[in-house]
Amino acid sequence: MIFKGQTVNVTMGEHGIAHFTFDAPGSVNKFDQQTIQDCRDATAAINADSNIKAVLFRSAKPAFIVGADITEFLGSFKAEEAELVDWVKASSDMFDGIEDIKVPTLSAITGFALGGGFELCLATDFRVIDETAQVGLPENNLGLIPGFGGTVRLPRVIGPDNALEWITSARPKKPKDALKMRAVDAATSSDKLIDVATQMLQDAIAGKLDWQARRAQKKAPIQFNETELENAVTVAKTMVMAKAGKHYPAPVAAVDAVYEAAGMSRDDAMRVENKYFAKLAKTDQATAMIGNFMNDQYVKGLAKKAGKANKHEIKKAAVLGAGIMGGGIAFQSASKGTPIVMKDINQGALDQGLAEASKILNKKLKKGRIDGNKLAQTLNNIEPTLNNEALKDTNFIIEAVVENPKVKGAVLAEVEGLVSEDTIITSNTSTISINKLAESLKRPENFCGMHFFNPVPLMQLVEVIRGEKTSEETVAATVAYATKMGKTAIVVNDCAGFFVNRVLFPYFAGFSLLLNDGAKFANVDKVMEREFGWPMGPAMLLDVVGIDTADHCTDVMAEAFPTRMQKLENDPISVLYNNEFYGQKNTKGFYQHSLDKRGRPKKEILDSTLEMLAGVASNDKDFDKEEIIDRLMIPMVNETIRCLEEGIVASPSEADMALLYGIGFPPFRGGVFRYVDTIGLANFVAKADKYKDLGEIYHVTDKTRQMAEAGQDFYSTYAGK
Repeated sequence: MIFKGQTVNVTMGEHGIAHFTFDAPGSVNKFDQQTIQDCRDATAAINADSNIKAVLFRSAKPAFIVGADITEFLGSFKAEEAELVDWVKASSDMFDGIEDIKVPTLSAITGFALGGGFELCLATDFRVIDETAQVGLPENNLGLIPGFGGTVRLPRVIGPDNALEWITSARPKKPKDALKMRAVDAATSSDKLIDVATQMLQDAIAGKLDWQARRAQKKAPIQFNETELENAVTVAKTMVMAKAGKHYPAPVAAVDAVYEAAGMSRDDAMRVENKYFAKLAKTDQATAMIGNFMNDQYVKGLAKKAGKANKHEIKKAAVLGAGIMGGGIAFQSASKGTPIVMKDINQGALDQGLAEASKILNKKLKKGRIDGNKLAQTLNNIEPTLNNEALKDTNFIIEAVVENPKVKGAVLAEVEGLVSEDTIITSNTSTISINKLAESLKRPENFCGMHFFNPVPLMQLVEVIRGEKTSEETVAATVAYATKMGKTAIVVNDCAGFFVNRVLFPYFAGFSLLLNDGAKFANVDKVMEREFGWPMGPAMLLDVVGIDTADHCTDVMAEAFPTRMQKLENDPISVLYNNEFYGQKNTKGFYQHSLDKRGRPKKEILDSTLEMLAGVASNDKDFDKEEIIDRLMIPMVNETIRCLEEGIVASPSEADMALLYGIGFPPFRGGVFRYVDTIGLANFVAKADKYKDLGEIYHVTDKTRQMAEAGQDFYSTYAGK
């Protein structure tokens, strides 16, 4: 044994090749402070041993190194920027030390080698990859750039243009792409990985492979002339701004770091990377996006617990109600391996449901994401039927019929009489009370809500709604099934609109009130998209949701919260609905919807729409950006806080992930609670008080005001809850 640490050991193998093995406690290897220190000590031991002729870096686990332990590093990010530069330099120096080992080095990559894991591979002279591996630098997804040499070494290995695409896209690369770009030197099967790696190192020892030249290339300036470099930077910045926009500084910083350090040697270039990393780590965007990652891990942890608690093996499911929604649900279940019956009373709806599943599959086939066998297997897992008989051998039901409580109640009661007593029955309703629907059932403990978002294949969230009589076994089984379907399940308690729709409709109400005061809806959309960061503004979102659906949901919310969400007498949404302007579904809503010559969606504002709305929305006033944002966001924030205080949602983490995955809350803002914590609760209360005369949706709760006066924030106050 040459070295043995807590996470790393170094042993002598054949041919003078030392095996540097990552084997941390737990299921995966990751870079934490202990691993970094172990690597320092192991490197020193290697350099002190004259018998070592080469070093093979490998993992004792299925994955090489999954990345840095961001949870451990967050404490360091609270330091001043100058201190943070010193901290990241101390860590990145370890990677330089590995690159400077006195003998040839090689990484044998299996499973994930991401972030710091791939940066370690780049520090070695050679890289061999097996068929299970994925490599990449995903730090931009956390609002950061690579901090352990990724912006320095990767451009010198594969060229700055290719490196910038890897870094700014933040997408892992599979063996074929990694080999094509020469980010790795060879690709092989898992069973031959160590043999191939060993042979390459023997060749390097024998002088057949020039490892010194490889190393020198990584430590020298980038071998691009100024024109080539400027072209690469221009292309990268153009792509970054088109995809990420102004709200995401990390991709632009990555481009700037590569460009600024291009003419420098490694040590000077590393100082540039250290500087940009530290600056980004102090931004609100990084705080929010790291928070998103941690919240996602927390929610997944809850789903894992539910999976362990689940005693209900779902052998065959059923969706009641076909069409686009039913077809999407059927596809999702079938594609993840759970056979599903798609039941309807109308053959046309069944045809539409199958067509929806086929359309999704054919798109994936065309893009090369699946093969013909997977397409056929998925379709074979969907059993369309007009007959109830097919439901008898199912043990999980998703009711997805028309959004009408009487119809849903009748369907639920009927299906309960057809299936076994332990079958779980769920309702894919967006607003109707689960407690009310449960009144139709003899076994309400086996019933809960399972609210999918449209389009089902694209939207990650599933709200699992617990009713008063829902058993925890039912909740656990539903969360487990949603997780198996590839969705993020968040459990909420029953109320009108549940969580996501309940907080969305005050936002729409704020929009309607702003239009009543003369705001131009197209301008509001632009501000909420370009300045706040929503994927679409409220007018466009209403058109996508459906004006008829929104009007119906407004009635439901008004009945449940009559003083706070009463229906406006002069609501522009009602005017459009009463004139049969339903949005995209019939091509006319706030906007006229059509396709351009290339078949892409196009929207325009018609004079007839403005004339129709003129009585309630004059469309003749300009509002500044801050007022538009505040008048829409304050009602959403207030309702989200109420949901937390009432126990509808259990924690800020779950609330924020539900809003990110359910309605596209801007990731760089991190969800409602992260947004409020960032601007400061006292500042938020002051903003809300400014508009208190507009109605109850602008009134903060007593507890919110108390927290603001005490200088508290949500994530600290509700930590661990």
